[in-house]
Amino acid sequence: SPLGLDKWLIAMWLIVNCKNGISSYELARGIGVCQKTAWHMNHRIRMAMQNGSLEKLSGTVEADETYIGGKAKNMHLGKRTATGRGGVGKAVVMGLLERHGSVRTFVIKDGKAKRLHQIVRAHVVPGSRLYTDHLMSYRGLKYEYDHDFVSHIEEYVRDEVHTNGLENFWSLLKRSIKGTYVSVEPFHLFRYCDEQAFRFNERKETDSSRFSLAVSQVGGKRLTYANLTGKECWL
Repeated sequence: SPLGLDKWLIAMWLIVNCKNGISSYELARGIGVCQKTAWHMNHRIRMAMQNGSLEKLSGTVEADETYIGGKAKNMHLGKRTATGRGGVGKAVVMGLLERHGSVRTFVIKDGKAKRLHQIVRAHVVPGSRLYTDHLMSYRGLKYEYDHDFVSHIEEYVRDEVHTNGLENFWSLLKRSIKGTYVSVEPFHLFRYCDEQAFRFNERKETDSSRFSLAVSQVGGKRLTYANLTGKECWL
């Protein structure tokens, strides 16, 4: 990069330690670069924050999904695909959280059973306790997992059966998107999820530890501006 480490290290410290993230405009003002450069830097740092672990989650695991998108009433009539508070026209994000451990997120095309089951089987050890909400798409997992669910129509917690850990993460994710980034393109959404997941997973560490971990993960990761904007295909 033609930018010096004095700018890169400050940018990395800010993005890994600011609870709600830092916008490209704020970063540009802080380190003295243009907004386009700061935006590219943010995405490159998010790539370094990705969790590449192949180890499956175990013990007690929560599974849940959420919808990311603007409110219909705030959209231009020509772009109004979202309706009401439901998930129509919004991006779907699925999450898996190991109790007292780490979270993993997946931006998916839809919340159908085939897709959700595929993700659970790929990332959760068979036989683990799996807690979800009452969504029908999760039915059928009881043959491979100790699956139980809570109906949010009647209750949110039943003894240890709940998805409150993931609900807390969704709150943090949406707060950063709505409060800091404001507008996120669906094809970049997974990067913002990776960013928030990194901070959540390292929540018990110090600022310096999170910073050191992020710096240690930059090797072998390259994201050009052409790749980021879709002007150049991935090799």
